[in-house]
Amino acid sequence: MGCLQSKTVNVQSPDKEPSQDDSKTDLANGDQIDQDQVPAFKEFSLAELRAATNGFSSELIVSESGEKAPNVVYRGKLRSNRLAAIKRFSRQSWPDAQQFVAEAAGVGKVRHKRLVNLIGCCAEGDERLLVAEYMPNDTLSKHLFHCMFYILITTHSGFLLACMSFGGAGEKQPLPWEMRVRVACYIAQALDHCNAENRTIYHDLNAYRILFDEEGDPRLSSFGLMKNSRDGKSYSTNLAYTPPEFLRTGRVIAESVMYSYGTVLLDLLSGKHIPPSHALDLIRGKNVLLLMDSSLEGQYANEDATALVELASKCLQYEARDRPEIKFILNAVEPLQKQREAASHVLMGLTKTPVVLPTMLSPLGKACARMDLTAVHDILLKTGYKDEEGAENELSFQEWTQQVQDMLNTKKFGDIAFRDKDFKNAVDYYSKLVSMMSVPSGTVFVRRALSYMMNGQPELALRDAMQAQVCLPEWPTAFYMQALALSKLGMETDAQDMLNDGASFEAKKLNSWRN
Repeated sequence: MGCLQSKTVNVQSPDKEPSQDDSKTDLANGDQIDQDQVPAFKEFSLAELRAATNGFSSELIVSESGEKAPNVVYRGKLRSNRLAAIKRFSRQSWPDAQQFVAEAAGVGKVRHKRLVNLIGCCAEGDERLLVAEYMPNDTLSKHLFHCMFYILITTHSGFLLACMSFGGAGEKQPLPWEMRVRVACYIAQALDHCNAENRTIYHDLNAYRILFDEEGDPRLSSFGLMKNSRDGKSYSTNLAYTPPEFLRTGRVIAESVMYSYGTVLLDLLSGKHIPPSHALDLIRGKNVLLLMDSSLEGQYANEDATALVELASKCLQYEARDRPEIKFILNAVEPLQKQREAASHVLMGLTKTPVVLPTMLSPLGKACARMDLTAVHDILLKTGYKDEEGAENELSFQEWTQQVQDMLNTKKFGDIAFRDKDFKNAVDYYSKLVSMMSVPSGTVFVRRALSYMMNGQPELALRDAMQAQVCLPEWPTAFYMQALALSKLGMETDAQDMLNDGASFEAKKLNSWRN
């Protein structure tokens, strides 16, 4: 395999910098959200989604729900090689195509790192489909309720591959306490952001709506933000878990979401699906220990467990006006996190299978395969610009007389920032340098690519690594940097191909030296 051209038809120029509108403030913790990892919302053709799912193959079904109006979710691969979850509604669910598209586009604007973001829809003929980010590590319900039979019940759904890719086999370990607290916190953050975006209604919040991404972080499915079908059903779960006001009026209100959040807290505390009425009886009777999952013994402080139990009790109040608002919930849950720095996949015991390395990789290739950004940085610093020696990179006389000093200074400041790991300024200086040079430098693109990676922008890093390959077509470094960015984007197969290509050019280079 050579270049990545066929996989990046829609990739923008690497010189186009993201505008301020490309990122949005995370209202939960003030962090900037990188929107480059999430494609812009678009309308897909039915032919595109049929191709992505191999003709809606039953082999690619990851979940099914409903009897009278079944909704099926498929695992699909889009033209961009991005994996996606594609939800196909029944023909009766959305009779008005325009209403469906408008609703989907509205939900598609709600972007957050705690959401499974909606990236598209399709409304052709009787077909109604939603396209969202693909979450490879299953639902909260599977991690909480199906520990013994996880492999057996999911082999037909396509999740077996995801489980195996994280080293999972046989019986799963119970979800640890710290991870349960993280789920409670992250889902509260997601709901808080939805509220800020005037999306106060979430339909049927439950453990099946919470999924885990490739890093093991829990996310709230965006499908629950869609208004339900014309039959008016907003709750598919047992009536015992349905908010009282919905049973009385058939309407969902903002406080209904808080009630459902309380049922999720019960799931997390008990490891079982306990009816709220039974749980409240235990809480009132001071029998909290009977509520707690016995597998969590010794993992939590009693005051932390008590705090979550009391919060669940507040959320499950019969009268909607007595339930807390999401800000109150968020402020109550966030302090209970004790291992904020620990990665979610570590807490969950998920270990990614190492990439199978080609037989011949340079130290840089091996560092990229390991996704060891620190080692990549050290190697690029030591290598400098020597890989470009002899390349046609001379300035014209006019450029020399008018711009050379500015260019030299810009390059100098960029290299200093890169050396000092000031990656934000490195991106700024290298971007300015690229715009000044008539013949771009592959090394500058590679250095800016790593700087983008360090800033959490792997898609921009991929664009720069590809541009470095354009500058130096048989340069192994460019292939290895593409592999690093692709792996970060979850495109492991393509990353492996890039490693193989880099190794091939490495071998070719070595043989030419020997000859």
